[in-house]
Amino acid sequence: MCSSTVFAVQEIKKDTSYTVNSSFLKYKKKFPAIEIVKTKRFKNVTEKATITYKTLENRNLYLDAFINDSDKNPAVILVHGGGWKSGNKSHMKPLAQVLASKGYSCFVIEYRLSDEAKYPAAIFDVKKAIQFIKENAKEFHVDTTKIAILGASSGAQMATLIGTTNNNLKFEENHQNQVSSTVNAIINLDGILAFKHPESKEGKVASLWLGGTFNEKPTVWQEASALTHVDEKTPPILFINSQYERFHAGRDDMIKILDKNNIYNQVETFPNSPHTFWLFHPYFNKTVHYITKFLDKTLKNK
Repeated sequence: MCSSTVFAVQEIKKDTSYTVNSSFLKYKKKFPAIEIVKTKRFKNVTEKATITYKTLENRNLYLDAFINDSDKNPAVILVHGGGWKSGNKSHMKPLAQVLASKGYSCFVIEYRLSDEAKYPAAIFDVKKAIQFIKENAKEFHVDTTKIAILGASSGAQMATLIGTTNNNLKFEENHQNQVSSTVNAIINLDGILAFKHPESKEGKVASLWLGGTFNEKPTVWQEASALTHVDEKTPPILFINSQYERFHAGRDDMIKILDKNNIYNQVETFPNSPHTFWLFHPYFNKTVHYITKFLDKTLKNK
């Protein structure tokens, strides 16, 4: 695995405006029953934190691993949300822990946010993490033919783009991939599928990540939309959505293409829920149920 590298001190300014607690405070009044999901260790899961998967010029990028004790497990790569400019991999830890306890090796990924690097840097980062996990499959107890990518909010947008661009070298750093970054299933937790769409309300934060407004960068906005890339080779997809339609902009159009190509897809909706339902009870356990049922069908039992 990657070894530690010492860098000259260079502070990377991070936007910390989006946290689990800030999301809780935002939604607590409208959804008074919500409770933050806590982290929990499981006896059949080994946790390894702060593993370097990529070395940049000025710093390392890290992932945390949650490895089921079974020998060759399907893997789940989890990508946090935060509008491409904020958020932290720790937000996905409770979900990773529980999924790992159910027979998966799970990984939460740090990637470069928009204040540090514009699109497609974050896509390159996560694809590199997938390659790193495959390269170290034995240590991580991973079956490299059974890889799922799961994202939440903006992370779901990224995860779906990554899954719909399997084997597309344009989305690989330096346009090459000695080790495949292909994934075999996609889980989208309330993330848009198209940046420019009648249902979409993307504006400032999307423009910041994409390097300009739609009028300034129409080609980039289209290229960064998973809907642009969905085809007969797209993996099975699970969509889990909140009550807010704008967070699944383009989903129904994507489903039409998936259905046309006989690709398995599934939609589950929490009709009365905050956007960030995966962070909170009473939605968390049902979210886990939907995910494991989908993964058991598309990966584990194949």
